[in-house]
Amino acid sequence: MPAKASAKAPGKTKKAMPKVVSAAEWQKAHDAFSKKEKAATKAHDALAAERRRQPMARIEKTYEFVGPAGKKGGKASLLDLFDGRGQLLLYHFMFAAGVNGWPKAGCPGCSFFLDQICDPVHLNQRDVSLAIASRAPLANIAEYQQRMGWPFPWYSSANSDFNTDFGLTTAEGEDHGLSVFLRDGANIYRTYFSTARGLEQLGSTWSFLDITPYGRQENWEDSPPGWPQTPPFTWWRRHDEYDKSK
Repeated sequence: MPAKASAKAPGKTKKAMPKVVSAAEWQKAHDAFSKKEKAATKAHDALAAERRRQPMARIEKTYEFVGPAGKKGGKASLLDLFDGRGQLLLYHFMFAAGVNGWPKAGCPGCSFFLDQICDPVHLNQRDVSLAIASRAPLANIAEYQQRMGWPFPWYSSANSDFNTDFGLTTAEGEDHGLSVFLRDGANIYRTYFSTARGLEQLGSTWSFLDITPYGRQENWEDSPPGWPQTPPFTWWRRHDEYDKSK
């Protein structure tokens, strides 16, 4: 016969837990670990500084997207996705035949990522736009976007070579990632790309600005000469207090 289960004390569980120590021991361990965290922050800053000095590649091809109806009846170029700003964060969202959830829903992982994205109004103040692109037809995108309640501008690249040219659609299937673009007038350049675990730390205003070519644009940053910079904190506002024309 099976052994009789022992009664559990109220509130007790069998799951593993950290070691219990005194407050003094906790403080000592915390102080030692904090030094490592600060070192990691400085290393992250140094990596961001190096990223701002990376070369960029000009986009030579013209791509057509379809998005929410606007001046051009829903048609948009890559330049239009900048929405008049100088930098663009473009998330390549997996939403196409063969992807989990098709045709009613997009990739669960991509959806998880979008759920964590900050209010883009803060990015806009640093001349950065945020947009989403998928291979799904616009009708599928609009239905899923309404279900999820995401406010981000989302475009269909179904009728262009965009996903293929950027390596997100291959013979093996669909992939995801985030591209960063910079424009000089009508000239567009790709400055950065990341995918998989490289996206895990992204989503906040700071993390997104750190991967843009101009960074946070604050004067404590190590940036090349001529980069736009202002004192820190001075540009911060509550999200409903910004000049929305930017």
